[in-house]
Amino acid sequence: MAGKWKGKTRGGTFGYLFFIFLIKKSGIGIAYFFLYLVVPYFVLFAPSSTHSVWVYSRYVLKYGFFKSILFLYRNYYSFGRSLIDKIAVGAGLSDRYDFEFENSDILDILSKKDSGAVIIGAHFGSWEVGAPFFNNYGSRLNLVMFDNEDENIKRILSDNISGVPDYTVIPVNKDNLEHVFKIAFALENNELVCFQGDRFVNDEKVVRIDFMGVPAEFPQGPFLVASKFKVPVIFYFAVREKGRKYKFVFKKAKVTDSGSDGKSVAEAYLKQYVSVLETEVGKYPEQWYNFYDFWNLF
Repeated sequence: MAGKWKGKTRGGTFGYLFFIFLIKKSGIGIAYFFLYLVVPYFVLFAPSSTHSVWVYSRYVLKYGFFKSILFLYRNYYSFGRSLIDKIAVGAGLSDRYDFEFENSDILDILSKKDSGAVIIGAHFGSWEVGAPFFNNYGSRLNLVMFDNEDENIKRILSDNISGVPDYTVIPVNKDNLEHVFKIAFALENNELVCFQGDRFVNDEKVVRIDFMGVPAEFPQGPFLVASKFKVPVIFYFAVREKGRKYKFVFKKAKVTDSGSDGKSVAEAYLKQYVSVLETEVGKYPEQWYNFYDFWNLF
């Protein structure tokens, strides 16, 4: 995979414990303040991630030299803030935030019990901050993910985030096809299957397509699943706005020609996804959190 994405969150166990302590004992605002002090460390001592952000800023966003230096800080800070928000909301502090739903009529699709759906997000914004919303559908939600997170970090988050929705994780990092059968079982039983459409594991088939004006590789898997099972396809992103406000963006993919073959339908869904994602990232470029050479430019 381009940039050799490892499937792990930045930061160690001490950092997580420290910020969890701050959030619970001193408040979210104090956690944000300390984040300002922590960000320079990662800018300086996470060279591969910093390089990827620099490439994104200079060669994709086309920012100038000094604006790119500022963007490094903004991007890291935005990511750290999203982690703080995820922990705070999961710890029962969702009342400290405001939530807005865009195209909320699409939620009717998710509430139906007689149909499954494929939900495709990205490592952009913070979908997990939508935990209070997903709790309404948690028993039907299946999250397909490459699970390579540090066990200690997972334990820390599990012990401190009580508001995590009751979804089922379908891991794809095993050397078998078990996840394929679980995905099929879930959709055939009218459940919701959620993918992140902007990352893939090494042996997965990909399609190269322009994204933000530069060719990039996207996985075929989520879109092939959607084309095979002929269920509604929804693109979902949670973006942070000013004043501790999160906007949940839902876009329903247009149904393609049912007479087309599966591959053509999948490619049509992928093009729609990339178009929607490109629009949203263009509005909130600092909330793009792929800290590896996504475009494989260097």
